[in-house]
Amino acid sequence: MIHIGIIGLGAIGQRLIKQFTEHDEVVITAVCDRNESLAKKTSEQLGNVEAYTDYKQLLANTQVDLVYVAVPPKFHHAIVMDAIEAKKHILCEKPLANSLEEAREMADAVKEACVVHAMNFPLNYGQAASKFAELINENYIGKLRRLQLSMHFPAWPRAWQKNDWVGGREQGGFVLEVGVHFIQQTLKLFGEIHNIQTRLEFPDDPTLGETGIIATSELEDGTPVLIEGMSGLAGKEHIGFTAYGTEGVLTLENWGEVRGGKMGDTLEPISLEATTHPRLIDELVKAVNGQEADLYDFEVGYQAQKILEELRKEK
Repeated sequence: MIHIGIIGLGAIGQRLIKQFTEHDEVVITAVCDRNESLAKKTSEQLGNVEAYTDYKQLLANTQVDLVYVAVPPKFHHAIVMDAIEAKKHILCEKPLANSLEEAREMADAVKEACVVHAMNFPLNYGQAASKFAELINENYIGKLRRLQLSMHFPAWPRAWQKNDWVGGREQGGFVLEVGVHFIQQTLKLFGEIHNIQTRLEFPDDPTLGETGIIATSELEDGTPVLIEGMSGLAGKEHIGFTAYGTEGVLTLENWGEVRGGKMGDTLEPISLEATTHPRLIDELVKAVNGQEADLYDFEVGYQAQKILEELRKEK
């Protein structure tokens, strides 16, 4: 049995609790949040597990094998470095850190620690992205001509994200919070991204994140990559990750839908029914037990953050 400690119990931290509790080889042993009432409430819901307001006390709990770091990005570095020292396995939320320098230090330090280290990039464990990857690898679209990411939000942050950081320029913004998932997918499926040129739109308030982005870049072979997004507009939220090829088009839309079409055809929904995909908790268990696992480690997190920092640079 693998004993989990969760550090950070906001909307993100709560998201994996159900998956942890439903897995028969995992048990949540401790939770931590600076909000004492939230820590106690979550503890009670989990059967009165240990509850802390100081993450260092959780790290000192010898029962805890793996910590899930689900706090805002500016706190990742300190907690992860302390978790490494405590010899805990680590699952960290994205982005890896609050700066490229912090991310590099974390990725280097964890390599020496002989602990499992993984990023929570959930698209890799969903049917839609798995089907998208499968079709790309089967050459469904032929030779790639262009890759495009579009992110449109009626409001940012969304209604369920209202907190003191996700809309801020330091730690938040939709490029960082949403774009990171698709940057990671691009690196995974298509390789490195180069020659990034970005134009950002910001509100008058200097503490708030971007309201628009248009960025161009290219893959190793020169294939263009376009990233565009806006917040504060009419209509519904829409996120599209689209590969245009010589033989067809394939698009991953709104996290859970795949549409495709061959040249001359319309884009139609593609069934996900028979698509197999790994599950994050299964892979974590494998890794902790010393088996080969399908995980995305801190080096993957660093490489994705390197691209994100270029996209978010104010020119």
